[in-house]
Amino acid sequence: MMTRSPQPELTPLAATSISEQPPAIESDPDFIVVEIKGAISQPGVYEMPFGSRLIALIDKAGGLLELSDSNQINQAALLVDEESIYIPTIGEVTTTTESESELIDINSADATLLQTLPGIGPAKADAIIAYREATPFQTVDDLSQVDGIGDKTLEQLRPLIRVK
Repeated sequence: MMTRSPQPELTPLAATSISEQPPAIESDPDFIVVEIKGAISQPGVYEMPFGSRLIALIDKAGGLLELSDSNQINQAALLVDEESIYIPTIGEVTTTTESESELIDINSADATLLQTLPGIGPAKADAIIAYREATPFQTVDDLSQVDGIGDKTLEQLRPLIRVK
């Protein structure tokens, strides 16, 4: 007769209703909003002064956990508005698709690179470049100010682009 070992008891997380969620953080040009998750003491969304580095965000989020692999992160990296930082654990293999370096910076990409984005042809690429030459993008949402970029296009582009 075989005996089963007892299964560990799982404790469900409490559901958060919309009314219990924290209020949205308003845009302020002197501050950026970034998310940090993974092996960090207090994962979440934080408002940081413009020009902050990852080490300041780590400190604000309570520091790295003992199992954090600090060799896989650049603590001196400048933070970018709307960025999501993932802190891996020791031995964890991160995929290159999670890498911010693969995101296209709409403030520096040339027309050819912009045209690799879905819904961006030569005319829209030229419009993006003309807009940023007059007014550099401060956030990804600023892209909606460019003629021909609507909400649907912006939502499609959001996971593929960044502003640095």
